[in-house]
Amino acid sequence: MTTLSKGTQIKTLSNYHGGAWAPAKTADLLDVVNPATEELLARVPMSTMLDLDDAVNSAQKAFPAWRRMPPAERAKYLFTFKNLLEKHFEEIARICSMEHGKTLAESRGDLRRGIDCVDVACGIPSMMLGESLEDVGRGVDCVAYRRPLGVFAVIAPFNFPPMVPLWFLPHCIATGNTLVLKPSEQVPLTMQRIFELLDEAGLPPGVVNLVNGGKEIVQGMCEHPLIQGVSFVGSSPVAKFVYETAAKHGKRVQALGGAKNFVVVMPDADLDKSVDVLVESCFGCAGQRCLAGATLIFVGPAYEKFRAPLLDRIKRIKVGNGQDQGVEMGPVISQASKDRILGLIQRGIDEGGELLIDGRKSHGQSKGFFLGPTLFDKVTPDMTLAQEEVFGPVMAWLRVETLDEAMAILEAHPFGNTTSIFTSSGKTARDFAYRAEPSMIGVNVGVAAPMSYFNFGGAKGSMFGDLKAHGKHGIEFYTDRKVVISRWF
Repeated sequence: MTTLSKGTQIKTLSNYHGGAWAPAKTADLLDVVNPATEELLARVPMSTMLDLDDAVNSAQKAFPAWRRMPPAERAKYLFTFKNLLEKHFEEIARICSMEHGKTLAESRGDLRRGIDCVDVACGIPSMMLGESLEDVGRGVDCVAYRRPLGVFAVIAPFNFPPMVPLWFLPHCIATGNTLVLKPSEQVPLTMQRIFELLDEAGLPPGVVNLVNGGKEIVQGMCEHPLIQGVSFVGSSPVAKFVYETAAKHGKRVQALGGAKNFVVVMPDADLDKSVDVLVESCFGCAGQRCLAGATLIFVGPAYEKFRAPLLDRIKRIKVGNGQDQGVEMGPVISQASKDRILGLIQRGIDEGGELLIDGRKSHGQSKGFFLGPTLFDKVTPDMTLAQEEVFGPVMAWLRVETLDEAMAILEAHPFGNTTSIFTSSGKTARDFAYRAEPSMIGVNVGVAAPMSYFNFGGAKGSMFGDLKAHGKHGIEFYTDRKVVISRWF
């Protein structure tokens, strides 16, 4: 069991391959720290290629038998796994909150979204159905099957410790592939506990494998000759590197990158029902999510209508340890992240933004990597705050006169993850959804996150690859179509 209790011996985490836990073949360790208290929780090994080889070889060895197992039997393991996740739901949510810093409510939502993906994968017998047609020629029939490919790798980010790995893991193994997963070295404890439950679920040895580590493991996964494909979530520069490197080595790749999400607020938007949604969209999870609506574009008189209510609501956000009752926003993940965000706040000031709420000193905590909610007005499209992904609790306000001007800002930006519009007009909403380039669109929705049975992923510089996460795309990514054309004499 993962040791988290204060005052106990600090545990060095292990890797998992071949159905057993094994120490990494390295003495290079990183501290895993609670970002709210700076308490040392564990140490995570920076594994080497020797460790990756062990995991990949275990996955490759397990693949033939797992691939031949009927999909309905594979689904039974997922049903067991799902029940274990439900049984230990609160425990996992608390581990997530402790190592990430997000509130317990956010951690519960994080895990729930991951379990939703397991639910979908439990239906794999129907989702893997192929196609057939008699008499494609005289006396000739054609059948198309979906078939697994072999070993896949998953590289997960820090911001959603349970959810993002579970975007991929259930679909990958349900379709008959085997898996090697690298959690973020900043938040490895949640996935460590989840792999303990996968072990308890009784999966055959080698079907799922975990390797802790950093850049060496990422590059190794992109280049390893036995890995057939890579699923990645992270920043766009790294997503592009993963895409190019893995594709160069003949692998399938789905690499979900960064974002700059603009939220358009129309004058006819419902004030009472929109304010809380807009605030949560930006400051939920301390802004550390790729769907954060951190950049508001007010159209015409919407600015005067929303200014005071938004200011009031943002000032009332309670910052603190995510495990404390009543806290609405926790810390950012690390001191390095805090320093980077502080630099962007200073740049916003230097470039002429008006700092309406300064979160640099308002958190009231003696320890931890805290920032209070920060708000900039008079931001223009060319400023850094309107161009770069802050990935922190900073909201920027832009003002335009027409929807066309707002659309021009969206179209000019290289990212296209998500965008939302707040309006009471069906025509305006339809025009916006029709014209907007991002792949995930919200109408009066602050976080336009598709459910597990739809596909998740952006466009432009936010997505590298053709097939997105979960939903039908998840099944397509992890399977190949084999067509059999037959004639009998």
